[in-house]
Amino acid sequence: MTTIDLIRRLHQHRTWTNQQLLASVGQVAEVRLHTSLSIGQGSIWKTLVHLMAAEYVWLEALQGNEDPVMPGDVRGRLPGNQQGDGAIENLAELRRRWNDLDRRWTDYLAGLTGDDLQRPVIKVSTSSGNGTRHACPRADVLMHVCTHAQYTSAQLVNMLRQLGVDTLPDVMLITLARQEHDCQVHATEPAFGGTAMPAVAVAGSVAG
Repeated sequence: MTTIDLIRRLHQHRTWTNQQLLASVGQVAEVRLHTSLSIGQGSIWKTLVHLMAAEYVWLEALQGNEDPVMPGDVRGRLPGNQQGDGAIENLAELRRRWNDLDRRWTDYLAGLTGDDLQRPVIKVSTSSGNGTRHACPRADVLMHVCTHAQYTSAQLVNMLRQLGVDTLPDVMLITLARQEHDCQVHATEPAFGGTAMPAVAVAGSVAG
């Protein structure tokens, strides 16, 4: 596995994890997504929007926008604040926007080359050193998006647990790998009539 393959694999896991989270969130009454919780961004809704916004601003930075702001956000505040015009209003809209963002990520990662990884990415910080213009290697940005997503996903699972959701999402990478392996095994097993069953895609858009 090359470095590029590893990075793409981590992002595949990130996208798959988003699917699991949104499927579980869909079991919760939408009004309860705004319940105040002392973790993450303070509610499931705010944490979900922050997760998507982080993916948005970093993709923008990777594509050359040094001071990106997600639509609906106020500049200079943490991504996903949604305190501006055009804020996301409901879960259906969040899913639609996230699907669009996933397609952009897929296109970007497909065109990524090994030579790209050490090229600097410049971005104005909205967290530590707010307003400071930083540069760092592209590979680190690409890995940061995934590690930030893993951290935030763990918070979301804990929030769902606090709201009493019985079936929590399993967002471990090994679970994705095992599902893929099982699909491959079934795809090679003859179906009735001796014809192999088609493979099932596990990772895709976040639409459930």
